[in-house]
Amino acid sequence: MAQHAPPARGARLGRAAGARTGSDPTRSPVNGVVLLLPGASRFSPGPLRPLARALARAGGTDGLVTHAVVHGGESPREEQARWAADEVVRRYGDVPVCLAGYDAGGLAALRAAGHEAVNSVLALAPCLAEAMPADSPEPVKQLSGRQVLIVHGTNDARSDPEISFRLAERAKKANRSTCRFEVHSDGHTLREHQAEVVALGVDFVLGAVFSGRYSRPVTDALAAPPPLGLRMPLASGFGRSLRG
Repeated sequence: MAQHAPPARGARLGRAAGARTGSDPTRSPVNGVVLLLPGASRFSPGPLRPLARALARAGGTDGLVTHAVVHGGESPREEQARWAADEVVRRYGDVPVCLAGYDAGGLAALRAAGHEAVNSVLALAPCLAEAMPADSPEPVKQLSGRQVLIVHGTNDARSDPEISFRLAERAKKANRSTCRFEVHSDGHTLREHQAEVVALGVDFVLGAVFSGRYSRPVTDALAAPPPLGLRMPLASGFGRSLRG
């Protein structure tokens, strides 16, 4: 009988950034991992690259490691994300995992959130238009028990921000630890306010993976009832004095 190839065949983890492991006692142990799930086009990475650099700087000394998930083969992206989470457990043991995805990677992060190692999801401009037909809405049960942040530009012409709002609205009913920020006047790549988007992502990831503490805007967004906490405007200059 022919053996079937594993569903995530072709996927691999990119080089680790952030905390380093080894025999040197001065090196930080790995205490948390962020898996970066890219979009459909490698020519449009969105804010993932600067986010990865910022996370390595901000969280490396606390033991945070980031890995890009390099997609390959024809298996669905969410299956490759689940494989990546399995690989994190194999490499680093029982550490919290954040799935941070952009575009198609944002959708994969939301769908793969049910993996037992995942404690948080950051979905940047998730592509949901083709995934949420009216008669079969995108599932949200897998988000229960996770910290969830969705970020979407109000001028996104590729992925309708109102669809991500409706998903967040449904997710909030299943999981109170869900919030969504709107980046006014920004498009799908979130380029116009990239610095603020990256700062927001770093604040959320560090809080979700390590301390449980967030900046005031994120705390307010998580606590606010719909629709306030799901249409939180990302303020210009966010990140300049986050915890000051």
